[in-house]
Amino acid sequence: MTPIPRAPLLLGLAGLIPFLWGAVTLYSTPLATLGADLLGPRFVGPYIQLFYGSVILSFMSGVLWGFATRATGPQAATGYALSVIPALWAFFMTGGGPTGAATNLIFGFVGLLMLDYAFARWGLTPEWWMRLRLLLTAIVVACLTTVVI
Repeated sequence: MTPIPRAPLLLGLAGLIPFLWGAVTLYSTPLATLGADLLGPRFVGPYIQLFYGSVILSFMSGVLWGFATRATGPQAATGYALSVIPALWAFFMTGGGPTGAATNLIFGFVGLLMLDYAFARWGLTPEWWMRLRLLLTAIVVACLTTVVI
């Protein structure tokens, strides 16, 4: 079992900061106030989680597209078609208020994990990919759940 390389692991964990910060500021009024004063109100609570979650789903579409370039023939065409789903999901499914948007982002990240698994099964990802994606997805979903409950 190949370990997750340091750079992707550290960058992936750093990418969790907006999700974690959003969750913390949902439950801590002093931190939410401090964050709103220093960064602006869109960078606390559900606002940062929802906006950043949409950005990350779109980013992950690009990652999957890159994996699809490693395939050929019908598998490549399928990979390209599947790779645009997370970005389209983020675009169409994140309106309607914070609870609905967070719920849809949770489904989007779980769906992305299924796409990651398919690409991994096709041999298009690095060997360590699913371990990284499972870790990051679990934390993202837990953070987004704070908006829903």
